[in-house]
Amino acid sequence: MAGLYIHIPFCKQACHYCDFHFSTNRQLIPALTDAFGRELMLQKQYLEGEALETIYLGGGTPSLLSLIELQTIFHAIAEHYVVNPRAEITLEANPDDLTSEKLTEFKQAGINRLSIGIQSFDADVLKFLNRAHDVDSARNSVRLAREAGFENLSIDLIYSIPGQDNNAWKRNLSTAIELAPDHVSSYSLSIEPKTAFGKWRSAGKLTAMEEELAAQQFEILMEEMYRAGYEHYEISNFSKPGFHSRHNSSYWEQKKYLGIGPSAHSYNGSSRQFNIANNHLYLKSILGDKIPFEVETLTRANKINEFIFTTLRTNKGCNLTLLKTEHGYDVEVKLARYLTNLLENDLASLDNHILKLTRQGKLLADKIASDLFAEEDQN
Repeated sequence: MAGLYIHIPFCKQACHYCDFHFSTNRQLIPALTDAFGRELMLQKQYLEGEALETIYLGGGTPSLLSLIELQTIFHAIAEHYVVNPRAEITLEANPDDLTSEKLTEFKQAGINRLSIGIQSFDADVLKFLNRAHDVDSARNSVRLAREAGFENLSIDLIYSIPGQDNNAWKRNLSTAIELAPDHVSSYSLSIEPKTAFGKWRSAGKLTAMEEELAAQQFEILMEEMYRAGYEHYEISNFSKPGFHSRHNSSYWEQKKYLGIGPSAHSYNGSSRQFNIANNHLYLKSILGDKIPFEVETLTRANKINEFIFTTLRTNKGCNLTLLKTEHGYDVEVKLARYLTNLLENDLASLDNHILKLTRQGKLLADKIASDLFAEEDQN
């Protein structure tokens, strides 16, 4: 089984923190929708005939698409790919787009999972982030989605926002839990150089939250979600039983996936493809039956390190036996002293050769993973 990701590179306005590829000029939506169909045809051999277990429309803001545009995309998918009848089909949506009529159209198109970009239930924070919706539409979007029959519903939240203290973060989580989504993705605010926030920081107008306070908010997140019965199945993701994101889980399990659209990435186990992040150049190339991408062939170290990084973030942990048998990298021998330090400091557990991070270890997940990485010249 494989996954399909389609990048919808359009938004109503630019959020101050976002460094994803998008445009606020929506005139190209019809042309790019048609181009997706052409790229789907051109790329149909990439997954080597494997059936699609998941389809994910991300962005950008996929909820800007009309029913006809969604149907055009799904018709092209059905024409060139085998789709599992029980496939998870996710669409990312902004709260301000989710009217009853729009939600009915999504259901009609075949969407069976919604990921709503709420980010915050605090009016001042929404304004600070330059989100297009308000608190009422954030709450109502969940209610309307339930009324429309969506039984698999995820929301996004951001923490470590400058000026937001721990009590305010707790209130956000309380509101989210009260709405009872099936899944919550929650991320620490990252200030990227080319964003509005990045420019403000460079000009001395914005200071990122101190790491210690950001860590406290992550701990609050873990505790509150645990109390509410959500499973912490990946560093940034929590779900009710049976509601893991199957699409995102495929990334962490190194399954093949194909990315369609400007800036989309693809992975087949031995290499990665990166589509050009320019709508006009993408369109021009696709219309000439050429896929505008670069390819990165993965080295042995790349594969080892990706295995460590992705699996260690999950509650399944990093299978050191599998790492050894599939990649010839024996962490338990090469880094025995380091593993002992992790265990003694209650940062990880090691049971039957499965390395898992503890709650304290999750605060240092990226650092621990990088410490375990292989170097290019290692055997």
